[in-house]
Amino acid sequence: MGLVAALLAACLAPQAAARALDHYIEGDVSAATPAPVSGGLLLMGGGEHNVAALRWFFAKAGHGHIVILRASQAGEAGTEFVREIGGVLSAETFVIHKRSASRDTHLLEALRKADGVFIAGGDQARYVRRWRGTPIAEALDAHVGAGKPLGGTSAGLAILGEYLYGAMDGQSLTSPQGLADPYGHGTTIETGFLHLALLKGVITDSHFTQRTRLGRLFAFIAKAQAGRPAEAPPLIGLGIDETVTLAVEPDGTARVYASVAGTGVSVVSGAGIGRVKTAGPLVAQRVRVTGAGPDSVVLLPSAEVEKPVFVRNYTASGGTITPLP
Repeated sequence: MGLVAALLAACLAPQAAARALDHYIEGDVSAATPAPVSGGLLLMGGGEHNVAALRWFFAKAGHGHIVILRASQAGEAGTEFVREIGGVLSAETFVIHKRSASRDTHLLEALRKADGVFIAGGDQARYVRRWRGTPIAEALDAHVGAGKPLGGTSAGLAILGEYLYGAMDGQSLTSPQGLADPYGHGTTIETGFLHLALLKGVITDSHFTQRTRLGRLFAFIAKAQAGRPAEAPPLIGLGIDETVTLAVEPDGTARVYASVAGTGVSVVSGAGIGRVKTAGPLVAQRVRVTGAGPDSVVLLPSAEVEKPVFVRNYTASGGTITPLP
């Protein structure tokens, strides 16, 4: 960042902190939605947006009006959606700086009318602190319940599952840290945010292969499962690579959009991780990981994979994971 930009950012930061909400508009918010709206979930792994997947999402939204939610930055995604990609009439971005803004009547009315809602990347801890238990969370549940599409990328993906990694301590857990102490304070697992039927029993992670996050997803599942009733089914982990999207139809069938060859989605079964909370490194004898690529079909919420790219088993001990022969 140059000196002028840094000084400008320093001057603007206190102003943004003082505001509860910022609002940006691209396109014509008053035009009639041109096509029917149908449900769907857009699960994006972060990084550069996959254009084909976004066009799928825009079609689900009837090529109408998108509301973008975030807790930092500005209206960049709206500009991308309307001016660069096209295919929607408008994109309204709401940047929520304070929890009080979660009750803003204009924001809530925009969410009620939205044909599609997209949750941008950033810091999921801000989303948890500012949105959980507020009318925003209620509006997102109602939006999906009304048969409208919802999408999220990176931090916006993290908050969609029944369980989520909140990063509530301000850190980003690494795989070695998670495997060394899966039940420790750094593995900040949250729940009770959204209630999406197709992601019940699911916990997500993004930037997956690029940031070597398989081990930490094991740790997320371990900690989340330790607090579940004995009769509850094992959790499922969805690790989505950068530039990859899992596009979920209302019936739970999901397909992979991948911008880069060899990337995709890793489906982790919690059945081999267990539920016994013990101090020290994670111990698991056989954890199944199934890879899904563009030719695969993932069935949610069971997370069965048709035409998998690979099926591998791992053992965890001593703070590491090792593939089994």
